Amino acid sequence: MDVEELRQMLEHEPDALPLPESLLKRSLTPDFSRVESALSWQQAADNHYILTLDDPDYPYLLKQIIDPPTIIFVKGELHTLKFPAIAIVGSRAASQTGLQIAYRLAAEITGLGFAVVSGMAAGIDGSAHQACIDNDGRTLAVLGTGTDVIYPRRHRAIYEKIQHHGAIVSEFWPGTKPFAGNFPKRNRVISGLSLGTLVVEARRKSGSLITAKLALDQGREVFAVPGNILAGQSQGCHDLLKDGAKLVENAADIIEEVTALSDFHLEELRRRHHIEEVKAVNLPFASLLASVGYETTTIDDVVEHSGKAIDLVLEQMLELELQGWVAVVPGGYIRLKRS
Repeated sequence: MDVEELRQMLEHEPDALPLPESLLKRSLTPDFSRVESALSWQQAADNHYILTLDDPDYPYLLKQIIDPPTIIFVKGELHTLKFPAIAIVGSRAASQTGLQIAYRLAAEITGLGFAVVSGMAAGIDGSAHQACIDNDGRTLAVLGTGTDVIYPRRHRAIYEKIQHHGAIVSEFWPGTKPFAGNFPKRNRVISGLSLGTLVVEARRKSGSLITAKLALDQGREVFAVPGNILAGQSQGCHDLLKDGAKLVENAADIIEEVTALSDFHLEELRRRHHIEEVKAVNLPFASLLASVGYETTTIDDVVEHSGKAIDLVLEQMLELELQGWVAVVPGGYIRLKRS
């Protein structure tokens, strides 16, 4: 859709656009210079995407929350949005122990085939993203700024690398600068993209507890890592545990709780992208599995050998990972067991 088409729809057919009813009842005075700027941003690179609620690539789990963003901007690998994900959040002023725990758990989670979602903030967020980058995993950074604004600036290297290991996501228009009120607002997107939210280290007034509460409101799982009872860094985590959050020591503690929702997520992916489930009980996606060797096989080789579209390959490879047939390794996949 070009700018003129959008202008006509806003002026004459606003009901045809995916906008909240409350907004449609107001007098619409669109800022077309802003629209043109966003479309220019989209056209500036092949890895820039604008997704509306009716787009088939709009994340299904995010669409289920009570107030999903009407539009999201994505910079990076779009297919990362299809993977089931776990959010990891925590203190910006994290202890060294907290940073190490976040790193280890993120590495374990991404090693099991899940994406890790966080907010690219200092502290726990940055450590979780870095673990995914270092271990060739998938990660999503949900910003409280536009996707073209790096905040905090110290995370420039993480910001650049995330685009090759996942994607930068924001509901805020390109060019949006840091504003305090936008960060709590983006927290619902972090939890909304995820099967569950893990709080690694948080004081009682931490913004991470907002994300945890939003996850509960969205019907998602909440997890927490306990800390030293004599220190204040983990008081918020202890409160969550008292209120029923699951205590986490390793990734297995998380995955066993989200399996049902993860299975539902995969079923919905099949339905939305018209993927037929293979009927063979003991050998899922036989032709695809035959494309993966016991030594590292690149995704390009899998696509070429299987003759399937890359989106289909990625979705089916994810299910093969979750069922234990293959594993993600640096450079591609390896097969884990014989048929």
